[in-house]
Amino acid sequence: MTNAFTIPYRSRQVGPLLVAWLLALCTLGQAQSLKPSTQLKPALSAMGPAATPQRAADYIVAVVNSEPVTNSEVRARVLRIEQQLSQQGTPMPPADELARQVMERLIAERAQLQLARENGIRAEDGAVSQAVKNVAQQNQLDEAGLRKRVEADGTTWAQFRSDLRDQILLTRLREREVEPMVKLSELDVDQFIREQQDNPDISSMEINLAQILIAVPENARVSDVATLQERAQSVLKRAQAGEDFAKLVLEFSDARDRAVGGVLGLRSAERYPSLFVEAAQRLPVGGISAVLRSGAGFHILKLIDKKQAGMPSVNVTQTHARHILLRTGAQLSESDALAQLRQIKTRVESGQADFAVMAREYSQDGSAKQGGDLGWANPGQFVPEFEETMNALAPNQIAEPLISRFGVHLIQLLERREATLGQREQREIARNLLREKKLDEAFATWAQEVRGRAYVEYRDAPQVR
Repeated sequence: MTNAFTIPYRSRQVGPLLVAWLLALCTLGQAQSLKPSTQLKPALSAMGPAATPQRAADYIVAVVNSEPVTNSEVRARVLRIEQQLSQQGTPMPPADELARQVMERLIAERAQLQLARENGIRAEDGAVSQAVKNVAQQNQLDEAGLRKRVEADGTTWAQFRSDLRDQILLTRLREREVEPMVKLSELDVDQFIREQQDNPDISSMEINLAQILIAVPENARVSDVATLQERAQSVLKRAQAGEDFAKLVLEFSDARDRAVGGVLGLRSAERYPSLFVEAAQRLPVGGISAVLRSGAGFHILKLIDKKQAGMPSVNVTQTHARHILLRTGAQLSESDALAQLRQIKTRVESGQADFAVMAREYSQDGSAKQGGDLGWANPGQFVPEFEETMNALAPNQIAEPLISRFGVHLIQLLERREATLGQREQREIARNLLREKKLDEAFATWAQEVRGRAYVEYRDAPQVR
């Protein structure tokens, strides 16, 4: 962070982004790379429909500091992972090995949750409700539609919210415990840049894709699927004929990222579905893929950029936004902050108030004096939850209030532009990438230490078949 603003320089969330995690576990929306990192509450009385049919009564597979990990928890997680792997077309690992890995992950997460509670870390109802809205929006659903989909996947709504709450707790714990461990010097940045320049491994490539998604509803009839596929092929021909891809996105895409021209962002290959990566590897920069089929529907991809991982792109899309930040605590609860910012949003959108004036009056961020203006920002400059929300906005659009580690934000996107980065800006991006890498390493060490301090008693082996 800088002295001027609370959020501009990204201090990366350790662990997977909340929405991405839920997409993976609940198989909602588009295919995502699988990085499950949630915690299922150890409630023996709340098994839900995911409990294994092979044994009428559930049983304990491990105990972590007196709290049980149950077979139904392992099985529910395994089923969700298998759904995601199937959707991505990824080969399935042996069932016993997957069950063992899932159990170990649950044990580690249980120990971390216990530490969070001991340190007084909480996830308020407002934060959980906001996370529910984020997941619904990510999947182009309202809350009722999200609930229907979750329950159809075999998870109760109460368990879904419980999982969300636990993930928020884990994220907040990791931010507090791990981020202060990472320190960077200029020599570290120099060495990182040299290493990335010398790395010839193609598996380390980063790619930036834009997509058009023709969504296929669940349980669609064969005739309907055929019609949607014909539409996708028609759009593909227009893209291949040279029509502006961003305009085709706005006209045809069903994805939430349509407001930003379908651009998914520069990221490492492992953070894209394998289906997308395989298609991108065969494309030149600017190339258009064939129509791809996933569990979400039919995709058409355009390769925007491809480069060695860790090396900043010279050409980037910069974003100009402003925000209002309300800090939460004893004087202001998250629910009250959300209500206050929703009221401001309504007044601004109806023309009764000016966003900059409201920011100067109410925002508790260093940007308040500038009317909440954050200036031009490069990709990766903001914390992930803020940047994801901002990137989904069209110019002049105001997002629903967003909860971050700093408080509650109201974000308005002003404009975007293409820019060529200078050497100093490229170095700053390299610094952020190195910080993320070191955070991942620090988190792995910290998680092992937390696991090592816990008393773990193994009981019966998990059964997922």
